[in-house]
Amino acid sequence: MDLRQALQAADIYRAAAADALAARLAERPIDQEQRAAHGFAWVATTVAALDAVLAWCAAGQDANPLDAKIAMLAFAEGIGQLVGGMPMGQNEMFRPADLGIGAAARTLANTCGDLLDIDHAATRAEVAAALADGHWPSETLHDADLDAIRDQFRRFTDAEILPHAHGWHLANELIPDATVRAMADLGTFGVCIPEAFGGLGLSKLVMCIVTEELSRGWIGAGSLGTRSEIAGELIAMGGTDAQKAEWLPRIASGAVLPTAVFTEPDVGSDLGSLQTRARRGTDGAWVIDGAKTWITHAARSDLMTLLARTLHDAKGYAGLSMLLVPKPRGTESDAFPADGMTGSEIEVLGYRGMREYALQFDAMTAPADALLGGEEGQGFKQLMRTFEGARIQTAARAVGVARRSFELGLDYALARKQFGKAIVHFPRVADKLAMSLVDFVTARELSYAAARAKDSGKRCDIEAGMAKLLAARAAWSNADASLQIHGGNGYALEYEISRVLCDARILNIFEGAAEIQAQVIARGLIERRN
Repeated sequence: MDLRQALQAADIYRAAAADALAARLAERPIDQEQRAAHGFAWVATTVAALDAVLAWCAAGQDANPLDAKIAMLAFAEGIGQLVGGMPMGQNEMFRPADLGIGAAARTLANTCGDLLDIDHAATRAEVAAALADGHWPSETLHDADLDAIRDQFRRFTDAEILPHAHGWHLANELIPDATVRAMADLGTFGVCIPEAFGGLGLSKLVMCIVTEELSRGWIGAGSLGTRSEIAGELIAMGGTDAQKAEWLPRIASGAVLPTAVFTEPDVGSDLGSLQTRARRGTDGAWVIDGAKTWITHAARSDLMTLLARTLHDAKGYAGLSMLLVPKPRGTESDAFPADGMTGSEIEVLGYRGMREYALQFDAMTAPADALLGGEEGQGFKQLMRTFEGARIQTAARAVGVARRSFELGLDYALARKQFGKAIVHFPRVADKLAMSLVDFVTARELSYAAARAKDSGKRCDIEAGMAKLLAARAAWSNADASLQIHGGNGYALEYEISRVLCDARILNIFEGAAEIQAQVIARGLIERRN
């Protein structure tokens, strides 16, 4: 079947799902229709992903025969899920009946019968055989500069991150200062900061490439740039001229390592309920009291972008302001030397290298000019403007993890022999590898599409949410499949896949949990945003 025709049919199905959800939401609020709304979000995300895969395949102009096979498998699986049921979680399946679109699903199945009625086992086997022979699908971005950036960061990751990451993880060590400096020298922390302030002034697509390659080595390495991305965008978009001049060059150079201080105990995604307070002292400085939790890289950071309630009589988001709070960098012997600030480490399964902390503020002071943009009550709006870039960057982290999971599974399947042959030749192992590759490529191309949308200047919270939603699932499913290929060895701490599985699990939670992403997508599409 012509995949373009299949995409058109899938888009018609998506439109039917949108109409059905809109009719429901005319009668009931979205929070009472979460299953239907979130299922629609997965439908729309799947169709967008198929669109991205088809564009990728077409751009290659048949130069690599593996591309067409991957596209075929992506469409067969994607449309099969649209028709039969989509996994929203490990034990949650969205089916057409949940939205009353069974007739539309049957129409899609009939239209795509040539695709759905085929046994694709031979195609999966061909993909696995090509992988065993050292072949790889196209990854060029058809731009020499972009391809050169990928190559540069891949070489760095292979030499400086991959050989050490698992040891760092097992010892719960911070990424060494020397490695952080080397990343800074490559421009990691200033990719999107304007050249006028010492950054590279490059696109979100470049940010995706850099993040993906570093995260392939270790999610901690890719995530080091997340805090600089958030702080840089906050200051570049909302800071005063003086704040931009003071902070952006130092963030871009890596001299200042920022940390995002937003989440509080018992608050999670409900930022309107934040209780940390900041008030003006007699000397004009800000005085901060409260508690924050799940603060990544808090000890070694030099600058906190801290969301606090400064308009104490205002309710919800209206009372929140963003403060730029400098702090001394901690050491192993004294993690939090700042007056009025204490912290304790939260021990975690994975996502190490920067460490997680619960923080307490007891009359900690910040300079009088710490208020971002010099205007109170704008903190939530300022933060929301960074969510698109942060979620695209998180999708790129997930893509890197998905790729590393696949690489580890493939390497093990080629080396491990059972019953007289490498296990890569057994169909169930080959199937896992083929579909892991499909999921990786699909997530990668949807993430790139979201980055291009952001670079175009349009609002893209929907596209960013889709990229993050799908890539996080791909990272987890690929890690799980790879560990299964490893068998019992994958459960041993000495094997890298044990770490990657733990790292992959967080991606469905931070920067907006999967459920939050689905809500954003569904609401945005029904409201016809973007």
